[in-house]
Amino acid sequence: MSKTLFVPGHTACAGCGQSMGARLVIDAAGPNTIVVNNTGCLEVFSTKYPESAWQVPWIHSLFENAAAVASGVESALKFLGTKDSTNVIVQAGDGGTADIGLQAISGMLERNHDILFVCYDNEAYMNTGIQRSGLTPFDTNTTTSPIGAQSTGNVRPKKPMPEIAAAHGVPYVATASVGFTQDVQRKVKKALSIKGAKYLQIHVPCPLGWRHESSMTIQVAKAAVEAGLYPLVEYEYGKLTAVRQIQPKPVEEYLKLQGRFKHLMKSPEEIKKVQAIADSNIEKYGLKTQA
Repeated sequence: MSKTLFVPGHTACAGCGQSMGARLVIDAAGPNTIVVNNTGCLEVFSTKYPESAWQVPWIHSLFENAAAVASGVESALKFLGTKDSTNVIVQAGDGGTADIGLQAISGMLERNHDILFVCYDNEAYMNTGIQRSGLTPFDTNTTTSPIGAQSTGNVRPKKPMPEIAAAHGVPYVATASVGFTQDVQRKVKKALSIKGAKYLQIHVPCPLGWRHESSMTIQVAKAAVEAGLYPLVEYEYGKLTAVRQIQPKPVEEYLKLQGRFKHLMKSPEEIKKVQAIADSNIEKYGLKTQA
């Protein structure tokens, strides 16, 4: 059995989907990899000085510029003549991807750097207090989209980052989920086998922010996919090329597992709105398995 490249001893919460995702990604990538990781949960819990959970070269960047730093790393490796034997992976959370880091990511994609950008999507700024991000789902209760007499949570839809990345015409864009571990690693390996810019967005439940039991991370992750709320898709050069089909389950089966959606259980009309989002995804991507 090969040695893991993301070792135990870090300080992630029990059941942290992001730590699961990080291990899946780096073990699939292998030891000839340089990681650029911006500020966020993953950086904080895996590299508390003087220790590190990473068994590969790892560089900390600012919140907003991981893609720019990685672009410099990739360019330096090309100059040295060692890029073909070295993977460059950027890692960021949803805030550092869809919000604060979007400009640098767009530049990396537009220039088509030979880099894999991985977004660990836990759907809020978990490291700084569970504030909403551009990837927070509709009707989610966060500290900056609180529920109350005049609010049912986050009023905005989830930003379509995979489509934004795919619109750059880069070689490969995909979504994945820690609920489907082999699929995550297959997509990492496929991405790294392709020259040019790649984007992979991985759904990673957060027991703290989503308020579910730490033992339920995989169950929650699978439920999002099975409801049609997190489609697993692949794009190549801007065109949709593959989807994971499902037999759709009601969104309520996913929502009821998490405290961040507890308020919706008393609001059938709001559940219908979330179901409409899932139904739209199912139709748009052709997710439903044909009988």
